[in-house]
Amino acid sequence: MQDLIKLDLVDLAIAVGLMAIAIGLSAWEKLGLELNLAIATGRAILQLLVLGYVLDFIFALDNPWAVLAILAIMLTITAIVARNRIGQKIPYVLPLVWGAILVSTALTVLYTNFLIIQPDRLYEPRYVIPLTGILLGNAMNAAAIAGERLVSTLNTLPVEIETHLSLGATPQQAVSQYRKEAIRAALIPTLNQMMLVGMATLPAITAGQLLAGVKPLNAVSYEILIIFMVAFANLLTTVLVTKGLYRQFFNSAAQLVK
Repeated sequence: MQDLIKLDLVDLAIAVGLMAIAIGLSAWEKLGLELNLAIATGRAILQLLVLGYVLDFIFALDNPWAVLAILAIMLTITAIVARNRIGQKIPYVLPLVWGAILVSTALTVLYTNFLIIQPDRLYEPRYVIPLTGILLGNAMNAAAIAGERLVSTLNTLPVEIETHLSLGATPQQAVSQYRKEAIRAALIPTLNQMMLVGMATLPAITAGQLLAGVKPLNAVSYEILIIFMVAFANLLTTVLVTKGLYRQFFNSAAQLVK
């Protein structure tokens, strides 16, 4: 199979032309997105170039501590983004989200490495970093959706929750239905992707592997693995986040804190 066609700076400059056309189209239609598109383009280029150099250095260094360091940074950034979407006024949201994503991602990657991929070294950068990065991004979105949904519900329906409490329900029982709904809402994108993958969509991971010259069946095999990893990690993340969040709304006397 033909080797991957490498893109040089001229090719990337021409690729930027797509965004230039998009900015022009926004101006033509008076959408007011020109500045946002320009900033997003600049940030994407800068961030991805920095990522490329950092990963190139880590891959060459081939040190487990360097791998752990970059993963810790990625984890912290995703936790902060998820926290900001849920709300910053709730106590302990950041450590809660950070811990939930850490547990779900670590368990998923360890399961995959030990039982499925089985690389020569557990910290093999070419496997650990890409797989963890995929899981972190998806877990971040799932945590943000579930957390925001649950917090919004608890803030808008205090009377219903207090009614359940007055009838003898525990805090867990009083918010059980709202928690389930938040988890279901967070998993809708994942389930939709699983339902349509390979039929109406070609996943980015599969497309990237095909561009890199990987045989289609091998690329699809990894996509199956990744989809299952994402589904498990997202579910576990939302379970942990919603369980920790609802407890922030009740005091030691099982009373709703408004």
